[in-house]
Amino acid sequence: MNNNLAVLQVGPLMQTVQDTVVDEYGAVRLPDSAAEQASFLERHGSTFEVAVTSGRFGVGSELMRALPNLRAVVNFGVGYDTTDTRQAAERGISVSNTPDVLNDCVADTAIALYVDVLRRTSAADRYVRRGDWTRKGNFPLATKASGKRVGILGLGRIGKVIARRLEGFDCTISYHNRNKAAGVPYEYASSPVELARNSDVLIVAAAGGPESVHVVDSEVIAAIGPDGYLINIARGSVVDEQALVAALLAGELAGAGLDVYADEPKVAQDLLAMDNVVLLPHLGSGTHETRAAMAELTLANLAQFVADGTLVTPVS
Repeated sequence: MNNNLAVLQVGPLMQTVQDTVVDEYGAVRLPDSAAEQASFLERHGSTFEVAVTSGRFGVGSELMRALPNLRAVVNFGVGYDTTDTRQAAERGISVSNTPDVLNDCVADTAIALYVDVLRRTSAADRYVRRGDWTRKGNFPLATKASGKRVGILGLGRIGKVIARRLEGFDCTISYHNRNKAAGVPYEYASSPVELARNSDVLIVAAAGGPESVHVVDSEVIAAIGPDGYLINIARGSVVDEQALVAALLAGELAGAGLDVYADEPKVAQDLLAMDNVVLLPHLGSGTHETRAAMAELTLANLAQFVADGTLVTPVS
């Protein structure tokens, strides 16, 4: 193993990953402040050949340019939209992520939001804790979760697992991708608007990145309708958050379940005040089992690249 490759850590990492990249590979942490970063990169940027990061931070365009000898970006997480993959491709920089190992938990999170938003379980929990059950009587009626028409925007690895879960709820499932998915029994919608128009619930599971920014715009949200719901476990950038908030405030959408936001970890104040919106702190893959599997795959990618210049799970 060629442990002489200089490794840069970009942003915080899961403790086991951080300990390993420091102890076994001598990784150096990129300073957090912009001023310190500029000075650090000017002095040391040409040293690093591998960057280890996460989906939240990535290696963006400016940072990548400041690393002229970078050969690989090893990413903890399935999403890699924070990394400039176009520049990486132009420069021959390899990029990896951690696919598949988190499919189940992210899909479970989507289903948890789905049930919670329609049946209003979090709102009902707050109702009991406030003492409203005693003071006001029974909680208002919610919406049936089974038997719904569910549209999945992005029927990839995670989207397909979500669809299988929803089959158990006797849901009618349709989807939209840029291209039709092979070997699936679900109806294909030609556009996000068509998908939303024919869905009681729209679940966003599309990949992030420049091509998917605001794919769910005001037109798509309007097509879901005042009796419909939106669930987003993909990336905050995929949904026009201002349009979503406006629709919820105007009663043009029945509710939403969100695990991701436009400016994480900040959440719009209007969303915080809504009782028909369920908010999670981007915890889609947040279980002990899945994070351990993600850590193992991240370190396997790093070890293989250091050993022979290839990656276990390269981004195609």
